[in-house]
Amino acid sequence: MKFSEQQLLLFDFDGVLVDSLELYEKVVRRCLEEIGKPIVKNLDDFLALFHDNFYQGIVNKGIDLQAYMAAMKGIYPSIDLSLIKPHREMASVLLELAERHRLMLISSNHEKVIRVLLNKMNVEGCFEAVLGSEAVFSKTEKIAFAQVQCGVAKERIFYIGDTTGDIREARRAGVKAIAVTWGWHNRQILETVYPDYLIDTPYALLDLFTAETFCNGC
Repeated sequence: MKFSEQQLLLFDFDGVLVDSLELYEKVVRRCLEEIGKPIVKNLDDFLALFHDNFYQGIVNKGIDLQAYMAAMKGIYPSIDLSLIKPHREMASVLLELAERHRLMLISSNHEKVIRVLLNKMNVEGCFEAVLGSEAVFSKTEKIAFAQVQCGVAKERIFYIGDTTGDIREARRAGVKAIAVTWGWHNRQILETVYPDYLIDTPYALLDLFTAETFCNGC
């Protein structure tokens, strides 16, 4: 398929743009312990919560979402954001992509936290909007909102994520799904949900949207 039109690229944040796995595993574990629901015992337990929508996942495990969010609100001010490291090369990739395409960010993280880190990376201006957990919990709904907001046909929208949950939510929204292997779920796990594209480096992502043609598996 010839690549000639501007695309709408919707980026996940944690895992795709920044390395925050170790920090947020501890934050979520602490939050769940505070509300008396210590369901995360190890990293595998934590990652399992992202096989679909995170918030629906914890509700399915008997967590009171209102209690969880209240506890998290109290924890967030104490999070040391300096422990979150941008993925190498992502800033330059985003700056170049933003010259050719429209970019938005869709995440389960808090918008205020995201914007602090985007500013640290000097890429906040790349994104038309940031839709965090303050908007709605469903990424599928946020993708649908982004489509309406931008007036872009679904066939020109890509969601770029790093978990099987990201891929499933993109599919429910009817847009193309790109899985990156440098995030929270590894390549073997991501392959089980058959993303439209599966890429291993930030520059491969750039190549996908700057080449004259692109095809799955190229």
